[in-house]
Amino acid sequence: MGGDRRDALSDAEWDRLRPFLPVSNGRCGRWRDHRQVIDGILHRVWTGVHWRDLPERFGPWKTVYERHRQWSADGTWERLLQQAQAAADAAGEIDWDVSVDSTSVRAHQHAAGARTAPPPAPASSKGAEFVEHQAESPWQSLTARLVEVVGGGEGLGRSRGGITSKIHLSADGRCRPLSLIITPGQRADCTQFVPVLEKIRVPRQGPGRPRKNPDSVAADSQAARQRRGSRGGRPPGFDQDRYKKRNTVERAINRLKNYRAVATRYDKRGYVYLGTVTAAALLIWIRS
Repeated sequence: MGGDRRDALSDAEWDRLRPFLPVSNGRCGRWRDHRQVIDGILHRVWTGVHWRDLPERFGPWKTVYERHRQWSADGTWERLLQQAQAAADAAGEIDWDVSVDSTSVRAHQHAAGARTAPPPAPASSKGAEFVEHQAESPWQSLTARLVEVVGGGEGLGRSRGGITSKIHLSADGRCRPLSLIITPGQRADCTQFVPVLEKIRVPRQGPGRPRKNPDSVAADSQAARQRRGSRGGRPPGFDQDRYKKRNTVERAINRLKNYRAVATRYDKRGYVYLGTVTAAALLIWIRS
């Protein structure tokens, strides 16, 4: 199914992703063909199509949706993203001059109305997982996903744009997302600055602790100081040449929002939408 379609993996991209994929669903043997199902997920992320309207070439739509839901809940998408980042770091291809920002996303009417009861615990995926994640139960993994979706667990809120979510992210100097958090649309950027930085975690392919600390960090604080007037305090250290690179995070946001299921939120569950955004970020990394 490879080719030059933007909503499907090429053969080269599949070869980069395949070594990191889990090999079992933990319940009934091997997964259905990974490539067919992942292509179905990426088609939906790229086009924003209803799950039920997925083309038949991707197989049963319920299988595609359930795989995406499970991988969103148990952290598989995030671990795949970290593996792609680890490969880039091992090759010296990460620019550690990091920028932080956020973007608001309008929520479609279908994103509202999720049941208040917690979702059922998904089956844990096994295989290409990091050692520190192997002991986690499905509920522990899901709890971690809900922590990363701040605000009632679903990350929906009201702002001037209506019902919205907000994506808070850090990006490396090559316009690729390093970490992601979802909040309601009215949540202030400053509240998530530290959590976004703390969520940067690029594992080593050999021995050693994951890299968490950037070489430098740029963020927009001038507008907040101006709103506070005389209470705004002294400005932080300012490097004019470094600040010129801050548009890298804006370009990373633009790359994410090329995916229609990211630019408009259709997912009811916050952790599923976080998985959608993470899958788009993964594709950006393996295509860069």
